[in-house]
Amino acid sequence: MAPDARRRPPPRVLAVKAVLFDLDGTLADSAGDLAGAINRIRHERGLPPVTVASMRPYASAGARGLLGAGMGITPDDAEYPALREQFLAHYEACLAETTTLFDGIATMLDTLAARRLPFGIVTNKATRYTQKVLATLGLDVRAGAVVSGDTTAHPKPHPAPLLHAAELLGIASTECVYVGDDLRDVIAGNAAGMPTIAAEYGYLGEAGCADDWPATGWIANPLDLLDWLPDAPATSGRGDDT
Repeated sequence: MAPDARRRPPPRVLAVKAVLFDLDGTLADSAGDLAGAINRIRHERGLPPVTVASMRPYASAGARGLLGAGMGITPDDAEYPALREQFLAHYEACLAETTTLFDGIATMLDTLAARRLPFGIVTNKATRYTQKVLATLGLDVRAGAVVSGDTTAHPKPHPAPLLHAAELLGIASTECVYVGDDLRDVIAGNAAGMPTIAAEYGYLGEAGCADDWPATGWIANPLDLLDWLPDAPATSGRGDDT
């Protein structure tokens, strides 16, 4: 279905001072390593491998989504807890084998630095995995804030992680924009009072479509984000983020 032009406004410069990003499917293409963890389990069980392409729509859905798609196991199944731990152990062992930044991300981040726009990362990935992935990608020393799935009491789609990231950056939540490839990213950003950008080059969940997401805008590739951002930080005073 073609996007509805009435729901796809042209890019406009947002009055923001910082950018917050989701990680998997937005900054990093991690589908290969996530599928690899599933295939290690399948190999141990004498099952044929699944393709990365078949796992890609679930790569932002965490262990629950990947085990459901790759093993047909849901949290209601008795073996789910043990299988989840097995999956996480395999993923931790292979999380940096193929994961890379999406094309255009490095240039986009360099441009943010030139425009003096700090950025942060808000992911539902647990801290012990987040730190290793960011170190591999060289983002650990560049991000002004990193909030993982276990940093706050509630993961996305709750707004708490995004609000915490804004606080770490010292910037009002209303002056941050959140960019993500999953509906829960848009829901979390909206709940935090932030404009939201849907990264359509990412995984987009099982539906594979972001047409009906309540986002502020949509981007087809990372460099398109620059059209939504000021050349320099907005000059307005700190907003009220209560």
